[in-house]
Amino acid sequence: MAFQKAVKGTALIGGGAIATVFGLSQFSQYRNKHGTFVRVQAAEAVTVPIKNDFPTREQQILALQTTSEFDVLVIGGGATGCGCALDAVTRGLKTALLERDDFSSGTSSRSTKLIHGGVRYLQKAIMKLDFEQYKMVKEALEERANLLEIAPHLSAPLPIMLPVYKWWQMPYYWFGIKLYDIVAGSQCLKSSYVLSKSRALELFPMLRKDELVGAIVYYDGMLPFWALCWALKGGKHKCATVASCMANFQLSIKLDLHSNNQICLIRKDCKLRKGQEFDVKAKCVINATGPFTDSVRKMDDQEVPNICQPSAGVHIVMPGYYSPDNMGLLDPATSDGRVIFFLPWEKMTIAGTTDSPTDVTSHPIPTEEDINFILNEVRNYLSVDVEVRRGDVLAAWSGIRPLVTDPNSKDTQSISRNHVVTISDSGLVTIAGGKWTTYRAMAQDTIDAAIQAHDLKAGSSKTVGLQLQGAEEWSPTLYIRLVQDYGLESEVAQHLASTYGDKAFEVAKIAQVTGKRWPIVGKRLVSEFPYIEAEVVYGVKEYARTAVDMISRRTRLAFLNVQAAEEALPRIVDIMAKELNWSEQKKKEEFEAAKKFLYYEMGYKVKSDQLADSSEISLMPSDIERYKKRFHMFDKDKKGFITILDVQRVLESISVQIAENTLHDILNEVDLNKNGQVELNEFLQLMSAIQKGHVSGSRLAVLMKTAEENLRQRVVISVDRSGGGL
Repeated sequence: MAFQKAVKGTALIGGGAIATVFGLSQFSQYRNKHGTFVRVQAAEAVTVPIKNDFPTREQQILALQTTSEFDVLVIGGGATGCGCALDAVTRGLKTALLERDDFSSGTSSRSTKLIHGGVRYLQKAIMKLDFEQYKMVKEALEERANLLEIAPHLSAPLPIMLPVYKWWQMPYYWFGIKLYDIVAGSQCLKSSYVLSKSRALELFPMLRKDELVGAIVYYDGMLPFWALCWALKGGKHKCATVASCMANFQLSIKLDLHSNNQICLIRKDCKLRKGQEFDVKAKCVINATGPFTDSVRKMDDQEVPNICQPSAGVHIVMPGYYSPDNMGLLDPATSDGRVIFFLPWEKMTIAGTTDSPTDVTSHPIPTEEDINFILNEVRNYLSVDVEVRRGDVLAAWSGIRPLVTDPNSKDTQSISRNHVVTISDSGLVTIAGGKWTTYRAMAQDTIDAAIQAHDLKAGSSKTVGLQLQGAEEWSPTLYIRLVQDYGLESEVAQHLASTYGDKAFEVAKIAQVTGKRWPIVGKRLVSEFPYIEAEVVYGVKEYARTAVDMISRRTRLAFLNVQAAEEALPRIVDIMAKELNWSEQKKKEEFEAAKKFLYYEMGYKVKSDQLADSSEISLMPSDIERYKKRFHMFDKDKKGFITILDVQRVLESISVQIAENTLHDILNEVDLNKNGQVELNEFLQLMSAIQKGHVSGSRLAVLMKTAEENLRQRVVISVDRSGGGL
């Protein structure tokens, strides 16, 4: 009863403020109605001819070389760059897009996977009476609704729980979340609601029970952002000329006496076509390079001041049992004052993000300090029954937020969470800042500015309500047709449908027959994930050109489990080599580059360092003796180390067979000095690290324990010990 009174009292107290916010939100109602009208007519309004098949990458490069002049040239193939290209081409502008690496390879693929308005920003808007922050939240909520509509196969609403541990916080948080609903207006996904303690624990049983008062649940959206980036780039209305892996470019300005200034992109030493160079001419160049905004601006004008304020955000991935399948968690007040999300993603749990100053780099690396910070914050909210282990971090990555200062603002020291569009004296258009959720609005503002600055002949934006690739014929039951028509596993079919939409049938058509009763087609790359070999072939068709592209974005293995990604890597390289005619030397280079990527950028190094850093063995004497006995069951000759032959001998005695190359990988995980054998001290270090939670899922530890238990069961009990008789 007291709980209900507190909530009702807050409702009365906050009623006036809510009404005020509701009144402010009416400024966008006309826009909403207009947007609905546009959604109905968006597809029909696009006059660009439809291309059903992807041109090859070679055809795209040729088009870049032979086209005399583009209207718009976009630099950067992330969310904003792809959004700009789509917006431009649907207005009838001749458009090209260049990406130095793979599409969405930078910040766009390293986000929290949420499409949201920003609860935290709304709080600041209300507390500081900041109308600009309010407009930013309002715009993001409108874009959230649009994104859920145009990419239903990729996106879905996600309930997020905000646990409350103090009575006075309940009305405070309830008020803020209700404001969030009200600002969204008719585009509110689902109304937020209050939960009692018992109901909160029922829905999120991993929560810390002590002092829990209750919880509030609200809704935002979630989606895999790389897949969306491709859907933007390859939508059915897209006619832009696109090319990835186009590193090392320079900008120059040339004056055409018969027209306006032209901005030209000069290619030098293309990463995949060494030694070639050519000019790509355009009436307008758009800089959509995220954290590299200032680098491109300085290609245009070396004296221009920096506007990008890079900030590193680290995320970690943990096993799915850390969170419910369909309920996220929001930590609104971490020890450093930043919000942290704890979300179910791809049957795993993603947690993040940190916020710290950083230098701009193409290869950001997660640090052990940031990983432990997130783990400590997670521990604060989970039950003591759930041991949050460092060894359960399956992958970790760092992304760089391109926060900006507005060069036109009087207060140049203030960092903008909104986006900024600037135009240089030479005509270079730069779009910077913002976030994934608002990519479409950012693109619209950018192309509007480009049209005005360069007097381009084009109409208004047509991307509101324009369905992206894969959405047109998608339905929630599409995966059933994949199962029935092609004999795919249900989990694999669901993955294909939710990633490729109605294009999933194209992947299914090239899936190999397994030779099994079931599934009929679709060989998995690794057993525990639904990614199949046919996706590698299809990824090459979609311009994937490196093994890193495939393990991190065309599939999401690197972001989900670095060890699983490493396991799949040899087969991925073999398939790509066949499709792209790689030499043995090229295969070796790709394999090593992908392993380096996993080791440094996806957290493999900080994961493996947990064992190497545990040089101090902290085991009880009884545990040491127990583990020594287990070790000597394999080391029969008392050499002080075990090899593959020792393990094979024990496995044969219990009728277990494991391939020699697999055994090599199992021992190599523990072989710290890489001498081809595991010493007793290394084994004890492993068991000590496991006890401390620094290492989990060690195949060698589980294998040796299982073998020991099997051998014990096979010991014959003598008649005397059995008590004699029958």
